[in-house]
Amino acid sequence: MTPLPDLRLVGAQVLTPEGLGDAPLTLSGGLIADDSPSCRDVDLDGFLILPGIVDIHGDGFERHLAPRRGAMKDLDQGLIAAEAELAANGITTAVLAQFYSWEGGMRGADFAARVLDALDHLQDRLVTDLLSQLRFEISMLDDYPAMQQLVAAHAIRYVVFNDHLPHEALDKGKRPPRLTGQALRIGRNPERHLEYMQALHGRMNDVPAALDGLCADLLANGVLLGSHDDRSADARSAWRGRGVRICEFPETLEAAEAAQRAGDPVILGAPNVVRGGSHNGNVSATDLVTMGYCDALASDYHYPSLRRAALHLTDSGLLDLAAAWALVSHGPARILGLTDRGALAPGLRADLMVLDARTRQVCATISGGCVSYLSGEVAARFLR
Repeated sequence: MTPLPDLRLVGAQVLTPEGLGDAPLTLSGGLIADDSPSCRDVDLDGFLILPGIVDIHGDGFERHLAPRRGAMKDLDQGLIAAEAELAANGITTAVLAQFYSWEGGMRGADFAARVLDALDHLQDRLVTDLLSQLRFEISMLDDYPAMQQLVAAHAIRYVVFNDHLPHEALDKGKRPPRLTGQALRIGRNPERHLEYMQALHGRMNDVPAALDGLCADLLANGVLLGSHDDRSADARSAWRGRGVRICEFPETLEAAEAAQRAGDPVILGAPNVVRGGSHNGNVSATDLVTMGYCDALASDYHYPSLRRAALHLTDSGLLDLAAAWALVSHGPARILGLTDRGALAPGLRADLMVLDARTRQVCATISGGCVSYLSGEVAARFLR
């Protein structure tokens, strides 16, 4: 993609690492540059310019890949539509959280491979920087080698470990809730699906040792590792012992506190902040942010929540705008090792959003100096 010609954005309030200010922001060659009077000026009076959002974990793209059950044939167009939604919400870098799970269907291994193939094929046509995360179910012992091959083939930089098996029901020999509907949705016989779950559950004693080796191999290849839905300090400690340092969506204060105490980055869900609490009774993300136990917010399943959560934290007086916005820009960028973005400073990528100061509507998104979204009055000003 060809970046915009050199521009100087003037008249707006610009959020830099030092806070909001009215100094011009210059874009040159896809980067933030030192001010230059030779650039064409774009008057953005009445608007805010904020660092582009870095979404460290989101699965909202799934809605575009399968708008109706079974309609999953043209993944390219689905990913293009997902990019449009990301851009309209000020997201300039997005990590697509793709399942690799015994649950099958859109969460199965075959579908994961299709999505990753489509994403690789599309990269040259995208403006938003789309990265991939693999969410791997630890009970799938026979799939450990295949998962590693998939990670290597697609240069996946981030793997998160899940365990969604209903162990309590399986321990008691009960039929897990919603099993029949889940099986039929993916085209699997319910009894065969139950047998598969029981077989995975029966081998859980072999998982810890296998995980030790898997994590060591992935770390040796430079892959970032995270755990999902930690419930206790002991669980976080066990993951940390394997080099799994990122703590995604801890379900309890105990787990989040243990991660923070050990210096493990904590990622929380922006929808939890917007809702004012967890939809399933877990610890409040707002409470954890207030206690300083949050390094980044993620869209989880709802892209607009990233912007809304950061602004809500500011409006509530819990954080100033710079600190709140860092949770959706600088913080996630640092966790991912993306040192070239996350703030508006000379030499960094020109990743930014333009926000209407009154309505707080996203009016423009620029990723790497290229326009990914442009609307309304701001569009008119850019095109003059």
